[in-house]
Amino acid sequence: MDLLSYKTLRKQGYGGFLLESAPERILQFGEGNFLRAFVDHFIDVLNEQAGWNGKVVAVQPIASPIHEKFAAQDCLYTVLLRGIENGEEVEKKRVISCISRCISAVDEFDAVLGCAHNPDLSYIVSNTTEAGIVFQDCDKPGSPETAAFPGKLTLFLYERFKAFPDKGFVILPCELNEENGKKLFMCIKNYMELWDLPADFAAWVKEKNTFCSTLVDRIVPGYPPDAAALNEKNGYEDDLLVSAEPFGFWVVEGPSCLSDELPFAKSGLPVLVTGDYTPYMQRKVRILNGAHTSTVCAALLCGFDTVGEMMSDTLLRGFLEREIFDEIIPTLDLPKKELDDFAMSVIERFQNPFIRHELMTITLNITSKWRARVLPSVLEYLSRNGALPARLTFSFAAYAEFQRCGRYDCKDDKEVLDFFASHREDDAETLMRVLCGEVLFWGQNLSDVPGFLAAVTADLKEIQTRGMRAAIEARFL
Repeated sequence: MDLLSYKTLRKQGYGGFLLESAPERILQFGEGNFLRAFVDHFIDVLNEQAGWNGKVVAVQPIASPIHEKFAAQDCLYTVLLRGIENGEEVEKKRVISCISRCISAVDEFDAVLGCAHNPDLSYIVSNTTEAGIVFQDCDKPGSPETAAFPGKLTLFLYERFKAFPDKGFVILPCELNEENGKKLFMCIKNYMELWDLPADFAAWVKEKNTFCSTLVDRIVPGYPPDAAALNEKNGYEDDLLVSAEPFGFWVVEGPSCLSDELPFAKSGLPVLVTGDYTPYMQRKVRILNGAHTSTVCAALLCGFDTVGEMMSDTLLRGFLEREIFDEIIPTLDLPKKELDDFAMSVIERFQNPFIRHELMTITLNITSKWRARVLPSVLEYLSRNGALPARLTFSFAAYAEFQRCGRYDCKDDKEVLDFFASHREDDAETLMRVLCGEVLFWGQNLSDVPGFLAAVTADLKEIQTRGMRAAIEARFL
C-alpha cells in the first residue's frame, strides 16, 4: 500500500479538499496529536470554507524523528473524528493539508529563525504541554536547542523585531495553563531581562504583539489502535493518522478584530473570540472536569474501571447527571441554555465508545483536582442556596474512602499520601475532623464551612457501613 501523499491521493482520484500551495501564515510550536487534530484541523476547514489560504509551519521543539514522517507524507495526514453526537455514533474523516513543512528546533533552529523574515507570517500557535510555559534561568541565548519553549520564542521574536520592527504577531498558546497568554508573556519578559536584550525590543514585544489567553477543549486519543484496518479502508499508509472526539471548542481572549482576521465562526467552527474567557474556563473546569473528579472515586469503589462503564450504569450516570444539572450549573453565570447544551455534550463525550478512559488516570493528583474543580461549586452553591449540594458533598466522603482504604495505587502529593497512611485506622469522625482541617490541602479549614463536617462524616459512615453502591442508593434514590 502506498504512503499518503499528494501523488497517492491523485492516483486514487481523491475528491476532498486539498491545499497544495499557499503562503505560510502560522508558526506552530508543537507537532503533536492535539495540535494536529484541533488547531490544524480548524485551519484546514478555514482554508476550505473561508478561502483563508494559509499554511502552517510546524516546529518540533524537542529531538524526535517525526519531522521525517511529515516529509515522507508531503505533510499530509488524516484526522478521524469518532464519537457520539445528538445520540448517534458518528465517524468523520478528513485529510489535512494545511501544514507546509515540519522543522526541528533542535537541529534546524536557523530555519526556525528564517521564518521570522517572512512578511506573510502573522500568527504563532503553541502546545508544548503545561510544563512548556516555564522560565529557566539556566537557559542561554546561544543554545536555543536546549532552551524552554518561551526562550526559543523570545529569540524568534527578537529575530522578527530586527527584520520587521513594525510587524509583530498574534500569539495563541494552547497549553492548559490558566491565563496561558499572560503567563507566556511574563516568561518572555523574564528572558529579555536575563539576556539583557534591548529596551526597544521589550517595548516592541509589548506594543506590537498580542498575547491571547485561550481555552481549548477536545479529547485526542492519538494514533488509533485499529490503525491498520483504517489504513486499509483509506487505501494508503498514514503514519501520522490521529483520532479525536467530534466535540471541539476554542475560546480566544483577544480583540474582536480577530473574528474577521481568523473567521473561524463564519466557517462554522466552534471558535469564540471574547474579551473575557473566564466564564468559559469556569464552565469547563466545573462541569467537565468537576464531573469527572467528583464521580471517579465513587465509580472505582463501585467496581468500575472506565468512564464508559460508569456511564453505562444507571445509578452512577444518574448521580452524575443530577450533580451537573442540579448542583453545578446553578453556580455558573452563563445563559442557562448554553450551560445545558454544554452539559449534554459532556454526557455524550463521557459515553464515547471509541475512547477507553481509565478511571484511575483521573485520580492522578485527585486532592488538588477536588480543591480546584469541585470545592468552588460546593462553596458557590452554599452561598447562593443556603444549603450544601448533596452529591458534591458526598463526593468528598467518596474521595476520603478511596484514599483511606488502601486498595488502590494512589498517585498524589507526598503530603497527601503520608496523611492517609497515618490515618488509615481512624474512625469516620476522627478522619473527617483532621482531613477537613488540613488547610494545606484545601486552602482553608473545611470545618468552617457550615454543615460540611457533619455532612461528610455522615456520608463516610454510610459508605463504610453499607458499601459505596448501597450508600448511593440509600442516599439519593
